[in-house]
Amino acid sequence: MPKIRTHRGAKKRFRITSTGKVMRRKAFRSHLLEKKSSKRKRQYRKQHEVATAGRKTVVRLAPYL
Repeated sequence: MPKIRTHRGAKKRFRITSTGKVMRRKAFRSHLLEKKSSKRKRQYRKQHEVATAGRKTVVRLAPYL
């Protein structure tokens, strides 16, 4: 069996922690920042766990992360 190719976009967007969690960045950080509160912008910096429903999809796209 040949190896599965990693989806290059998924490789750049997701990280897998040592405990096996799939982490992602938050959306809505790119523009229109002056109307967003400091607290909201600060929370966009953090990594967040991918929802259970999407975890299987990410692992299928990038099996060797």
